[in-house]
Amino acid sequence: MKLTLKIWRQKNRKEKGSLVEYRLENVNPDDSFLEMLDSLNYDLIVKGASPVAFDHDCREGICGMCSLFINGRPHGPDRGIATCELHMRRFNDGDTVFVEPFRAKAFPIIKDLVIDRSSFDRVQQAGGYISVNTSGNPQDANTVPIEKTIAEAAFDSATCIGCGACVAACKNASAMLFVSAKISQLALLPQGKVEAQSRVANMVKQMDEEGFGNCTNTGACEVECPKEISLTNIARMNREYFKASM
Repeated sequence: MKLTLKIWRQKNRKEKGSLVEYRLENVNPDDSFLEMLDSLNYDLIVKGASPVAFDHDCREGICGMCSLFINGRPHGPDRGIATCELHMRRFNDGDTVFVEPFRAKAFPIIKDLVIDRSSFDRVQQAGGYISVNTSGNPQDANTVPIEKTIAEAAFDSATCIGCGACVAACKNASAMLFVSAKISQLALLPQGKVEAQSRVANMVKQMDEEGFGNCTNTGACEVECPKEISLTNIARMNREYFKASM
């Protein structure tokens, strides 16, 4: 396929960026989106030009690193997948494809398509943990009886990969889907009951301090989430926060 790419290029977070046009003449429809960017960078390096900086790691839809805004949507036109799982056959010969970084105050651009998502790490560190006896006699988690429905709900929340698509999709740049998934993952299980009140209070406080917006029930976060995390987690977080406030 022949494609025209308009890619956001920005040297660092202080300098202004702009869209730069690139033309590709021989794109393999079976390539992933990141493999297509690899091919572009190979051509740029051969020509002595600076390659496009973009994040990637596992390339299996697990790590959440490959966060790109493609034609106005986080991770591109398909639902339930990360950018690394998007294949070029999803586009047509002659298409123009816009590629930008996720846009949010809490996600400053490092270079080109690479953003700083350490704000998510700080939210996690504020309360995303449990008390564990590590004095030589830790309890085997499999010995704790948990109802199947609760275990499945906790697992569904735990599938969040922290990519930030929910923030990028939200008109308020809200991180409530991400934060609520991390809170739900632990709040549902007996191991997470000890810090339940301090967890939700501290994580919500850190979320606000990082500059994320609030939720207005638009629902774009759930639609664009590559792991299809449910909005019901936000309702659960609000209940946990109300209980902690009491």
